[in-house]
Amino acid sequence: MVSYPKDRFDETPDDIERVGAHRGPKRRGRGWIGLAWALLATGALVLGGLFALSQYLGDDLGIPLFATPEEPIITPEPEETVAPLTDPTTIDPARALTIDVFNGTAESGLQTVVLDKLATEGWPVGSATNASARDIEETYIYYSNPADEDVASGLVSALGLGEIRFIEPDIFPAAPITIVLGSDYNPSSE
Repeated sequence: MVSYPKDRFDETPDDIERVGAHRGPKRRGRGWIGLAWALLATGALVLGGLFALSQYLGDDLGIPLFATPEEPIITPEPEETVAPLTDPTTIDPARALTIDVFNGTAESGLQTVVLDKLATEGWPVGSATNASARDIEETYIYYSNPADEDVASGLVSALGLGEIRFIEPDIFPAAPITIVLGSDYNPSSE
């Protein structure tokens, strides 16, 4: 066997733990760092490729991350319109309708003027009183039974203004139809 002569590099002091950079001990956890960089690079390449495909093919990929949001198509439900009842004498007495009038304006006595006008035209009237608020701007006709929509629409024609609104029966429990006068009502315009 061949032996080489010893030189000064063969003898190392005992207090030095490391002998050359290539022979040093590996640090703990270095494998995880390499794996993390590899996963990051792979993810970036995959996302970049998907983005490029979505630009090339359009929204045909079916990937929500890259799809452009579509505007929802809203189709309004057709409203069923009920023909207004313009002749109050044709109201069936079995319906037991009464029309109450609330005055939501600052003008006193307007509710009785409207109630008297409706009574002379033949509408089935109930009572008239002031509303709890006296600063209501628009006139509304409230009805609690869907079958009474024709009468509420007819009252809009009789008053010459107003808007009908369906309400729950427990809001005005004693009155099937309630008119709330607003400041838009002008009795002198009749």
